[in-house]
Order: sequence, then C-alpha cells, then structure tokens
Amino acid sequence: MKKPIPKDEEIVLDPKRYIVSETDEKGRITFANDYFQEVSGYTQEELIGQPHSIVRHPDMPKVVFKLLWETIQQGKNINAVVKNLAKDGRYYWIFTEFEIRKDTDTGKIIGYHASRKKISRHVIEILADLYAKLLEIEKKEGIAASEKYLVAFLKEKGESIEFANIMEEIHKFY
Repeated sequence: MKKPIPKDEEIVLDPKRYIVSETDEKGRITFANDYFQEVSGYTQEELIGQPHSIVRHPDMPKVVFKLLWETIQQGKNINAVVKNLAKDGRYYWIFTEFEIRKDTDTGKIIGYHASRKKISRHVIEILADLYAKLLEIEKKEGIAASEKYLVAFLKEKGESIEFANIMEEIHKFY
C-alpha cells in the first residue's frame, strides 16, 4: 500500500473517544476499532494484517519507535506521544498507552494492545520541537546520534527520567 503524501492539516480528535488497536508480536494489526478506522481513513480490511507503521507520520523520529519497541519487547508497558498519518495525508497527535498481551499458559508475548486519546496542545508543542530536533539529527548523523541526544536531553531534565516515563514527566520540564 502506497504511503499518502502528508498535508499540513490536523484532524481534531474527540476527547471522549479512544482509538484502539491490537497487533501481533511483530506489530501487524489484528484489531482496529471503529474510531481508529474513522480517524485514520482506512477500512478494517485495509488495516488488518498491515504493519502498524501504516499510520506512521514521516515527522516521527525513528529513535522513538526503536526505544518503544525495545521497551515493550522486554515485557514492559509504555506510554508515548505519537504523530500519525491518515490515509488522506492529514495528521493527528495522540497519547498512546501500550500494553503487553501474553499467553496465559507460557507467559510469552503474543501481541500488544494500544489505547490512544487526544493530548493537550502544550505537550504536543513541547514534543513536536523535541521530535523535530531528533529527526534532524537522524537525517544528518543516524539513529544512534539521535538516541544519544535524547538520553542527554532526559538526563538534563532529571536523573530519574527515562524514555519510558517521559510522557508522564513532560509537564515538569517546562
């Protein structure tokens, strides 16, 4: 499926509704609720079986997904703020809660559940600037340099701040 060309037009989310999806352990979509379909512009048939990156916006630095995957593959839940790309090229910012789904008999990770909701403009503005800087570094020097910058950024904000809890701590930064 061809990626849409991004437009500078934001989709306004309903603060009372959640975008919900589930993926298998490889990140392929196995479930997408009606609101996910409505906001993304994709039908259930277009979403099921596709990698979740189908909605990844090119403004998102790769290091964010690298760290996100490292965290959830270790069996840890994580929250993240993500800018997604709809099928028509518009974008939407979301606060996502990722939860691990495990086989109850073996304890093996079998997939992930994600619930997303609208996020405040204040947090979007802070993270949009940080993500733009990370993306700029990635383009010039690669993901490792971007991760190094992010680690230094977090350390500057507080010794105990980690990527896994940056979203909860962001309001303390500014």
